[in-house]
Order: sequence, then C-alpha cells, then structure tokens
Amino acid sequence: MTLEAQAAADAQLVTQAALERAQTAATAAQAELLTARAEADDARADVATLGRESYMRGATLTGVAAMMNADGPAAVLQQAATLDFLGIERTAALESLDVAVVRQANAEAAAREAVALSQQAEQAATQARTAADARAASTRASFDATAAQKAEYDQQLQQAQITLLGLEGARDAHQAWQQEQASRAAVEAAEAAAGARAAAQAAEKARNSPAPRPSPAPTPTRSSPTPPSTPTRTDTAVAPTSGRFTTCWEMRWGTMHYGVDIAAPIGTPIYSPLAGRVLRAGPASGFGLAVYIQHDDGSVTVYGHINNYFVTAGQRVSAGTTIAEVGNEGQSTGPHLHFEVHADGLYQGRTDPMPWLAARGVFMGGRCS
Repeated sequence: MTLEAQAAADAQLVTQAALERAQTAATAAQAELLTARAEADDARADVATLGRESYMRGATLTGVAAMMNADGPAAVLQQAATLDFLGIERTAALESLDVAVVRQANAEAAAREAVALSQQAEQAATQARTAADARAASTRASFDATAAQKAEYDQQLQQAQITLLGLEGARDAHQAWQQEQASRAAVEAAEAAAGARAAAQAAEKARNSPAPRPSPAPTPTRSSPTPPSTPTRTDTAVAPTSGRFTTCWEMRWGTMHYGVDIAAPIGTPIYSPLAGRVLRAGPASGFGLAVYIQHDDGSVTVYGHINNYFVTAGQRVSAGTTIAEVGNEGQSTGPHLHFEVHADGLYQGRTDPMPWLAARGVFMGGRCS
C-alpha cells in the first residue's frame, strides 16, 4: 500500500508539472495575441492615414486640375511621381495589414488551444491530487490499524518478558526489564550516531578531495550485495550523498520506481552533483520535503524524503553545494534519499540516475551500478 501511495503521489507530481507547463504556454500565447492585436491595430491606422493622404493629394493632383496648376511639364512629372509613391506606400501598408491580421488570427487560435490544454491539465492535476490524497489516507489508516495491533503485541511481549525475568529470579522484574530496554536503546543510539558521523566525514572528504576517475571495468554488478563505496567525484561532478542502495531504477510490485533510494542516517548531507539553479525547495506530495535543481544542460535532479533543506527557489548552486540532509519524510519506510534524474526538464525524460552520474564521472558502486 505504501508503494501504491508513492505511485499515486508520483502521478500527482507529473500532472502538476504538466499543468505548470500548460499554464506557461497559455501565458506566452496570450502575450503573443496581445502583440499581434497591437500590430494589426497599428497597420490599420497606417492604412487609414495613407488613404487620407492619397485622397487629399489626389483631389488636387489629378486630371485637368493637375495640368492647370502645374508650372510646367517638370511639375506635372513631379506630381505624378508623388501620386505613384503614395500608391506604393498604400499597397505596402495593406500588405502589412494582411500579415498582421493573419498573425492575429493564428495567435487567437493558439491562445484558445493553450487555454483548453491548461484546463485539461488542471483537471488532470486535480484528479491526480484527489487520488493521491485518497491513497495516502488509505495507507495511513492501514498503518494506524497495524500500529495499534503492534502496540498490543508489544504490550503482550513486554508482559511476557517481565514474567520471564521474574521466573529467572529478578527481585523487581519490571525494573530489570526497564534497565534492559534502556541499555539496548543507548547502544542503538550510539551506533546510529557513529554511523552518521562516519557517513558525514566520508561525504565531506569525497566532496573536498577530487579523486581520479576510476576505470568502469571493476564496477560491481547490479546483483552484488556490496554496499556503495565512498562517493567519488571529478572536478565537475559529485555524488548526491553516501549510504547503501536499497532500491534501484526498477519495477517494485508492479510499480516503476523512477529513481534510486540511498539509505543513510537522518542528517547525512546531500549535495548537488552539478552546478545549476534551484527550481523548488519545500513540501512535495509523497516526498514530504524535496529539492529540485535544474542544471546547465537542462536536466533536473530531484531529492525526496529529505529532513531539511538549505537552499531556496531561484538560488544558484555549484557542484558539491550542500543542499539538504537525508530524512524520512512523506511516503517513506526508513531514512533514505530518493534521487531522480529528468533529462529533458521537470518530469520529462526520466532516466536511470546511475548511467547519468557515470557519464559525468561519478561512480558510486553498489547494486544499482
């Protein structure tokens, strides 16, 4: 159900991106229509002005009046040339008007089509949002029911453990059980903190210490259980984070996973692999919180389920900039980074991130390589 909720949220993000593109196209079409109308109005004004000039001059420069008022043959020729010039100007003005009218008609048709597409995209986005909300609510209800059942089982397990400690001779079985739980929690917290520090140090070292590009020959196969090595970089690209691959670009229970999941402790730094501009940073359906960066080649990278972000929309970032930290927000079953690549723009041309990174000199190893 979580995977289905993620897929529904993904569909909402796709339709939302399509809606934004449609709205941008509609705005551009409306601007073009206004320009075309202004040009048509200017052309009509030019034709009217030339018509008046031709009429006024023609009334005194035609027929017998032109001959009688002329000082001689040279003046007649000059007046004839003037009339000819006005005729040419008026013809050109009429041609310009024809062009402007055609452009206006085309712009009106394009504007109507853009508005219709925008309305369709808005309807699709609304439907996708409703479906995503319904799936998320269903998943939440299922989770809550399972959590309640788990709490009941935990209570039963706790009572059984306390009873066992009493049978083993503990004077205060309940206190002994509490001490065991506290000791176990302290060990787990220490291990998690050590893992977070190690991951942060490895990522920082990789970011600040360029390494030579490794040969692709020894890269582990997709089926290899070996966790990814310390992310490497070149002078122009870095790995988005460090951690262990849990899901690759692949089908999961009949649903396509459009990215890679890298499990890491909450707070592990996330970096921009290339220079670019931040498109969005903040709440995102399914992801909880996400950052979107458009790079100089037009591709967009997405960072989902983050715990916190350190950039704002419109901000320019360089390769290696710390943009966020790993989290467990949204439709997530554990702390990880969901990393996507859209090669042709936001939610267009989604592609496997690993070959995309490798083409830019970043080799992370692990089962997704």
